[in-house]
Amino acid sequence: MRWAGHRPQHFNPANAYSECPASSLDRTSGKHPGGGPSNQGNSLTEHLDTRGRSALQRVRRSLSHVGSDIAQGFFDVSHNGFAVLGVVVAFVVITLTARPDLREAAENQLMALLVERQEGNPAFGEPAAVNRATALNPSDLPKPQAALAHWLSRKYGVAPEPVAALVAAAHEVGKRVEIDPTLILAIMAVESGFNPFAQSPMGAQGLMQVMTSVHHQKYTPFGGKLAAFDPVTNLRVGVRVLQACIERAGSLEGGLKFYVGAANLQDDNGYANKVLAERARLQQVIEGKTVPASGPSAFKEPVLRPASAAGSGGLETADSGAPTS
Repeated sequence: MRWAGHRPQHFNPANAYSECPASSLDRTSGKHPGGGPSNQGNSLTEHLDTRGRSALQRVRRSLSHVGSDIAQGFFDVSHNGFAVLGVVVAFVVITLTARPDLREAAENQLMALLVERQEGNPAFGEPAAVNRATALNPSDLPKPQAALAHWLSRKYGVAPEPVAALVAAAHEVGKRVEIDPTLILAIMAVESGFNPFAQSPMGAQGLMQVMTSVHHQKYTPFGGKLAAFDPVTNLRVGVRVLQACIERAGSLEGGLKFYVGAANLQDDNGYANKVLAERARLQQVIEGKTVPASGPSAFKEPVLRPASAAGSGGLETADSGAPTS
């Protein structure tokens, strides 16, 4: 039954949504506007991120403050420590300046400590020490000189390397002053038995038993009297004395009497014969002959005054003009 003037209205779903209150569902997503589960989760994450960054910044600031405090404290301690050290050093310097005895004692103790530490070090050494050694490899010498070195080494019980150096020096000096090298070696054998530190009761010293107190001026070019204990230096000075003795006496036998200090004596107690006999054996060794080295040694305790310590012999005056070897 229809009423006059009334138009029927058809149902429209869109109008139904539009007529819903604001609290109803969102027309597109079906979710409540502004209060959906997705938006709430995002807000919580952002909140937590903000709080985490704030906490991290606070930790960084705290660590920065702690580091700054530590650095400042270290600086203060170091500054004060250096100040105290400076005062101590100044006090020590003033004390040592005023007390030389304390300074010397401190230096000695410090040097002893350093030496002790060096000697305790397995790497402690002095490679240049080999340059001070009087030694040569006999194989580096000419064959006749090497034979002499080995023969003298066996006979006198000394190492062949030092003897090799002496054999080479005797040939060098002997050639320069025109004295037979085997004569020089024979004198060393008779006088000292090749002991560079030998000393007689009369004060003759070294390989050739030179009287250092009489011929001290001859050691001046070598640095002083202590050079008498350098084997090669003693050899050179001894050769100078021997050369002057031979020139003064006019003969080898007479020169040997002067050398041993028997110039004004009737007998030299067989000294010249011992030297000449030893020289003959050495010459045989150079010639390649077989010479026993196990016989009695030519070395004996000097019985007179070697290197002419006798003032009556006048050698010191005669020797003063001898050429330098």
